[in-house]
Amino acid sequence: MGDCVPSAPLMEEEENLIAAAQNIVKALGSNRTLTDDARKILADLGSQLSSITRVSETQDEGDEEQLIEMEEELNLVQGKVMNWEVKGSKEDERLLRAHDLLQTAMNRLEEEFTHLLVHNRQPFGTEHMSFRSSEDDTLDDGSIVSFGDDSIEDVVQRDSMSRSSEEYIIELVHPDVIPDLRCIANLMFDSNYCRECSQAFINVRKDGLDDCLFILEVEKLSIEDVLKMEWSSLNSKIRRWLRAMKIFVRIYLASEKWLSDQIFSELEAVSSVCFAEASKASILQLLNFGEAIAIGPHQPEKLIRILDMYKVLADLTPDIDAVYSDEAGLCVRTECQDILRSLGDCAKATFLEFENAVASSISVNPFPGGGIHHLTRYVMNYMKTLIDYSKTLDELLKGHEKEDSVAILPDMTPDKEEDSTDRRCYISPLAQHFRSFTSILECNLEDKSRLYKDESLGHLFLMNNIHYMAEKVKKSNLRTILCDGWIRKHNWKFQHHAMSYERATWSSILSLLRDEGLQNPGSNSIARTLLKERLYNFYLAFEDVYKSQTGWSIPDSQLREDLRISTSLKVIQAHRTFVGRHTNHISDKHIKYTADDLENFLLDLFEGSPRSLHGSHRK
Repeated sequence: MGDCVPSAPLMEEEENLIAAAQNIVKALGSNRTLTDDARKILADLGSQLSSITRVSETQDEGDEEQLIEMEEELNLVQGKVMNWEVKGSKEDERLLRAHDLLQTAMNRLEEEFTHLLVHNRQPFGTEHMSFRSSEDDTLDDGSIVSFGDDSIEDVVQRDSMSRSSEEYIIELVHPDVIPDLRCIANLMFDSNYCRECSQAFINVRKDGLDDCLFILEVEKLSIEDVLKMEWSSLNSKIRRWLRAMKIFVRIYLASEKWLSDQIFSELEAVSSVCFAEASKASILQLLNFGEAIAIGPHQPEKLIRILDMYKVLADLTPDIDAVYSDEAGLCVRTECQDILRSLGDCAKATFLEFENAVASSISVNPFPGGGIHHLTRYVMNYMKTLIDYSKTLDELLKGHEKEDSVAILPDMTPDKEEDSTDRRCYISPLAQHFRSFTSILECNLEDKSRLYKDESLGHLFLMNNIHYMAEKVKKSNLRTILCDGWIRKHNWKFQHHAMSYERATWSSILSLLRDEGLQNPGSNSIARTLLKERLYNFYLAFEDVYKSQTGWSIPDSQLREDLRISTSLKVIQAHRTFVGRHTNHISDKHIKYTADDLENFLLDLFEGSPRSLHGSHRK
């Protein structure tokens, strides 16, 4: 039997099989998910297949031994491929198992992270406050400095102007667990579980800051709720807001930022984002209350509180900018600036509305007793209170000046020469408006004085009110705003009205004690009768004055005493002179009141309690 020679189709089929096996190896080798060991196996398979191909190409026809060898090589390749498939399947299983274990580990770490944050929260109290410098934030000594008996508000208020880089920090979380929290955060971020870790921190600390607002008695109010609120209730909530803002920003937010920086100290950008997301809702809740106040009606009684809010927010803006210093806090910084501007506009509009309110205060009845009108007290005390906000108001009122910044004061004291340096003084925007306020008030008071039927009472009314204005300025910081020239001008005005009162009241009465027509009363019966009538009419007129003007009021004791003395000098002197000149022609029965009696009666004037004279006070 001859050598066994494979047919041509069989050889072609073998060659195709070998080529297919090579393609499989090549395809599997290009798989990027294979391990290095798997790639090595495939490389070996590829080499063996290549050697089989070369043998196939060089063998002689009928070489049966070569064919047998080729079959063995193919079997070997088949075994290795099948072996790789088994190994690859086991590797996928290991990877899946590792992923499941990692997921479980991260879930457990997230739970532990949340547990540590929640169960190690520190109660809010002075014993948990630390005085830290921002330069020492990297230290973990956890040293605590007690504030003793000082309240939190006292501490914040006292040090708000003196702080620079130093902050009051509360240990919001017990310092012993900070290293553990930091370690967990780093592990989770290294394992690509960034979102889960960040969200766990944000959720817990957001709830914590909500609790802070609850402790500070801050309610969640809509703009509509605020706008509908009665002023007495709103005033109380503004006062609470002022206190809460200072404590929340300078203590709570500073402490929250410090905590976030400690936990994410190796992840700086993460710290800023987590802090901003955790605290944004709480700080915006406080800021939104400010927005509601700013868009409310411009009522003068609200001005002081609006200025308080503006001033507090302006003082806190650097603190807010510091803790929200990067892109994550941009929306908070922007909102803060917008609301500060709105509060400033509201304060300015309310201030200007006050001027209109003074001008439009109309009375239909005269003020009882000619005393100090409640409008005068209100305006002067209002201005006195606003002195504490002079710097703020000068900034807000720029562009709304009333007159030149340097004014020459009018000379209202013609008998005295004013110092030329005093006649020129700087008139700030606030001072310009204050001068306008007082001028409008005086015009209003003059209108009210015309309601009195008795001209004397009208002058007494103006004397009282202008004197009150002058004294209020002289004895307060209003003096630094309105200048001494203003005081001199108004001193002259009230003195002018005092003299006008005396003329209107006493000139006609004292004219009864003139000597005109009383020549030779001893030999002239008509003159004697006229003498007695004049004295009698004088006493009647005096009694009328006494009856009415004891009910008039001069609240200022010194002014009251001065006017009594001035009046007494004129009346007593005129009476004493008249009686003394005609003593030989007047009997005692015609002298109803002596000079001493009259002097004592005059001491009863202006007490605001009407009295009547019944008979002589002579002993």
